[in-house]
Amino acid sequence: MVSNDVAVSRPSPLQVARARGRVRGRLILLGPAFVAAVAYVDPGNFATNSTAGARYGYLLVWVVVVANLMAMLVQTLTAKLGLATGRSLPELCRDRLPRPLNRLMWAQAELVAMATDLAEVIGGAVALYLLFGIPLLPGGLIIGAAAFAVLALRSRGFRTFEIVIAVLLGVIVLAFAANLLAAGSDPGSAVAGLVPRLQGTDSVLLAAGILGATVMPHVIYVHSALTRNRIPATDDAERRMIFRGQRTDVLLALAAAGTVNLAMLLIAAVSFHGTTTPDTDSLEGVHAGLGQTVGTAAALGFAVALLVSGLASTSVGTYAGEVIMQGFLRRRIPLPLRRLITLIPAVAVLAVGLDPTRALVLSQVVLSFGIPFALIPVVAFTRRRDLMGNLVNHPLTTAAAALVAGLVIVLNTFLLWQVVGG
Repeated sequence: MVSNDVAVSRPSPLQVARARGRVRGRLILLGPAFVAAVAYVDPGNFATNSTAGARYGYLLVWVVVVANLMAMLVQTLTAKLGLATGRSLPELCRDRLPRPLNRLMWAQAELVAMATDLAEVIGGAVALYLLFGIPLLPGGLIIGAAAFAVLALRSRGFRTFEIVIAVLLGVIVLAFAANLLAAGSDPGSAVAGLVPRLQGTDSVLLAAGILGATVMPHVIYVHSALTRNRIPATDDAERRMIFRGQRTDVLLALAAAGTVNLAMLLIAAVSFHGTTTPDTDSLEGVHAGLGQTVGTAAALGFAVALLVSGLASTSVGTYAGEVIMQGFLRRRIPLPLRRLITLIPAVAVLAVGLDPTRALVLSQVVLSFGIPFALIPVVAFTRRRDLMGNLVNHPLTTAAAALVAGLVIVLNTFLLWQVVGG
């Protein structure tokens, strides 16, 4: 007879996940970083990287690679923050900052979420115009409605939403891989582009734009929310094991995003650099140029990737708005209302007929303004042992993160000054 005093230990959530098998047990740890990675291949990246390749060939390959390494560090710290504390970055700010400062943080974060949606809805609307000839305003409304459908998948659980976003990211990767194969490239010149060098003031400005736009504030809020209590750890050993899975998640997801960004530059370099192809600093111009220099299939692949990018990134942007309000204010609003609020600025821009590329640039200015508000707290919180426990940063990690944060902030300040002043 078994005594009633003998406690029956139940397996932890991590043990249950690992019991599914070696492969499935590891796959369950992946997902949040793929949601975050979508922000690194949003429509703004399409224009910036294509312009870099068209104007300077392979010169700025090293900038894209450095930018991606910076993104990996930032997103690793963000994922670790949610895991170690069980709180999102907005929730930690609400708990630990004075109320007036917290309200300021909330206001700027909401502005960032709207600016994010502005760029991504416009990018998706441009894609619909390129693919089907749909005018920009109806196209923007279609993208907004489709993004709502993607967000609705979260009601089926976080895994469904993560898998759908990962699949959309995969479509973008495949589209640019096919275009790169069709366009060809010069491997020797691409490798030479890994040597840091610049060529005149305009290349400095463009390099600053690529590096400065590396960190998207809204995706820091989202990533920290996705990793909090996703798979609850019962002790320090499990916490470290989950964190190793998250590092792999970041490595794989950001490697995919970095590959896309690099492919954008390489395709533009081989297709447009040294040619008279016009308007390669706009989405429409790149699409038309690919059709002329590489072929109709390449132009189609670019437009499809742009459409998927706009749809996926605006879904993540809307989710960011929900995380921001719930975290900073402990308030929730219905998802349809949230979708409507973030969609209004994009619809207004499209309705008045503002140039889409110019609107993308202006949205990046607003995002630049929000970067210090997200980066500085992440570095400050992850260096605190009372918050992070055994996942606290190593001093060298904190130093590297502070250097990256400082560099990104300085570059974005420079970009703000350039845009506002000139």
